[in-house]
Formats: sequence, structure tokens, C-alpha cells
Amino acid sequence: MEPKELPIIEHIEELRKRLIICAVFFVIALVFSFYVAEPIIKYIQVDSGELEDLTLNVFKPGEPLIVYLEVTFVVALIFTSPVILYQLWAFIAPGLYETERKATLKYIPYSFGLLILGILFAYFLLFPNVMKFMNNLAERLDIKQTIGIDAYFSFLFKLIIPFGFIFQLPVITLFLSRLGILNPSLMVKYRKYSYFVMFVIAVLISPPDLIYYILISIPLFALYEISIGIARVGYKKYLVAEEQRIQKEKELEQNRQVEEALTEQRHQIELMKKQS
Repeated sequence: MEPKELPIIEHIEELRKRLIICAVFFVIALVFSFYVAEPIIKYIQVDSGELEDLTLNVFKPGEPLIVYLEVTFVVALIFTSPVILYQLWAFIAPGLYETERKATLKYIPYSFGLLILGILFAYFLLFPNVMKFMNNLAERLDIKQTIGIDAYFSFLFKLIIPFGFIFQLPVITLFLSRLGILNPSLMVKYRKYSYFVMFVIAVLISPPDLIYYILISIPLFALYEISIGIARVGYKKYLVAEEQRIQKEKELEQNRQVEEALTEQRHQIELMKKQS
């Protein structure tokens, strides 16, 4: 099936429809998340182990409510992400060929899985080490820590949420290479620049220690190399699909020309019959 070209008004209506669907599912997820936010907050405070020697404090009357709403919003956003991804796919699907639609639709579960994996990686591996470093630094400086619950959860979210998006790199590269937009040879060509960017990211999100820079950079580098391999697979499939599409278009064009020739021949025969 060929891509469909829609007028700008229909594009806007389609986008509006997709946004409404996402909003409805987000509201439903908010209701559910409102009930699971409390056990999540208690788990992070008590059962995770990072707060063994720390006590979270409230400095403003509204801070507990702010934290509760923040956790509710983040959980709801995570639950809604598959719906958002599907609606995004449905919005751009009319501009794709049939093979591209089927191929890209399969990426949604992988994208959601990598989002969860990135958040878990940051929470269970990165976050405890960051907190340990901060605690040790405070002890060396003879500083008694008094941490506000709002500041603690804001710091937590700023650390783990970006990793959920960083772990989308393999799916994004596969998606773009499958559509022929991204050539894996470019990723290889600019590998050193990409490594530099990822090292800068590691410096920004990890404690100021060279060991932590390296520990955070290694999974990012590995993720990039995995993305290159995935992009190669996706780009090969794109080339095969593109070759098949071109061949199909040639066959359709040949059939059209034959049909036109037969139509013209029938027309000439009818003229000859009328003249005779």
C-alpha cells in the first residue's frame, strides 16, 4: 500500500485526535498511579537502602503533597508511554509503506521495555553509588546532612528519568535506519564524536569522580555499539524493501503501459470497423 498524502487540515485533525486519546489514557493512568504512589514513596524511603543513615525532612507544609503528585505524574507517564508511542506511530503511519508500517509497529514493546530497563539501571546501579559518594563526601567534610523530601525526589527523578530516554537509542536507530533515514556507516564515521558526547553526559549526571565517569560511560558506549549493530540490520532490511518496492513499481508501470497499448489497439480496431 502506498503512502497517503493528507491535506494540512486533515493532519491537524488527526493530530488533535491522537492527542485527545493520549490525554484520556493519561488521566486514567493518573487515577491508577494515585493509589500506587504511596507504596512507591514508602519503598524508596524505607526498603531501598539508600536512606539507611538519612532522614527525609519537610521544610514546607506542601512538600509531601508535591512529592506525592510528582510520583503520581511520573508513574502515570510511564504507564501511558506505550499509548503515546502507538499514537505517534499511528500519526505517521499513513506516510509509510505497508512493510514499513508493520516493521515499525513492532518497536513499541521494545521501546517500553528499554524505558523500564533504563530507569531500573539508573535506580539500582547509578543512584545508590551517587548517594554513597555524596554521603562519604559529607562525612569527610564533617557536614551533617539534612535532606528535604522534595529535593531528594527531585534529584532522584532528574537522575533516573534521563536514562529511560537514553536507553531508547537502539530503538530510535533501528526505526530511523529501517526507514532509510539513518545510515549505520555514519554512526561508525562519527563514533569518536558520539563517544565524546556520551562522556560529557556521564560527567553531567554522575558524581565528580573519574571512576564514576568511566562506570557510567561504559554502558553508554556499549549501548551505542549495540545501536550500530541494530542499525545495520535495520538498514539492510530497508535496502531489501526498497529494492522490492522499486521492482514492484516497475512491474506496475509495465502493466500500465501494456494496458494502455491494448486499450489503444482496441480503439484502433473499433475505428477500423466503423470505417469499413
